[in-house]
Amino acid sequence: MHYSLLTRLIAEFIGTAIMVALGNGSVANVELKGTKGFHGGWVLIGFGYGIGVMIPAMMFGPISGGQINPAMTLALAINNEFPWAEVGPYLIAQFLGAIFGQAMIVAAYKPYYDRTDNLESVLGTFSTIDAANSRINGFINEFIGTFLLVFGAVMLTSDKLDPRADFIGLGFLVMCLVISFGGPTGPALNPARDLGPRILHAMLPLKHKGSSQWRYSWVPVVAPILGAVLAVKICSWFF
Repeated sequence: MHYSLLTRLIAEFIGTAIMVALGNGSVANVELKGTKGFHGGWVLIGFGYGIGVMIPAMMFGPISGGQINPAMTLALAINNEFPWAEVGPYLIAQFLGAIFGQAMIVAAYKPYYDRTDNLESVLGTFSTIDAANSRINGFINEFIGTFLLVFGAVMLTSDKLDPRADFIGLGFLVMCLVISFGGPTGPALNPARDLGPRILHAMLPLKHKGSSQWRYSWVPVVAPILGAVLAVKICSWFF
């Protein structure tokens, strides 16, 4: 079934909002003082992000493609697998969805933000940083992680037989990537998931706010896009 552009944009907006709300919500549950999941561990975040990607992909994959990631959208367009005329609207829907999803987290966890005085923990519930304070290390990590994510996503969905079953595999892939490659940066693997919430962090009058670390902000935007483009190129060349 063919859906109108407006319907697909609504799907991308809601899907990205759900992904950020579930993914960064799991980070907030682990990092913010006083929550039920405080210090629950990185595996809890891995589950949150894996399922946080899987659910909206299953919901909206048949409608909009379930891209919910500007890196995926741009990589497909650069490889002539997605119309350029729709790239701008898709990116806007994804970034706005990410901001809305993050706003839901702030609304739900506001008392716990007020209790948390670790500035990096607060920022970590919005966006990513590099644990070694190295943009080079962050770039390498985000590039490799997004390459594996997009390469896996394209290969998993290439048979076009049962996209919802493929998206279950995608959820496990994201879960594994967060657990295995998440130590250095977070990771973002998605420009909207990082930049949208980072903008919100800069705008909100949080009690314990700190820097939004704009010097690092280009890394989880540029590196995922380049990793995604290479992944789609390799898939088109060899498979």
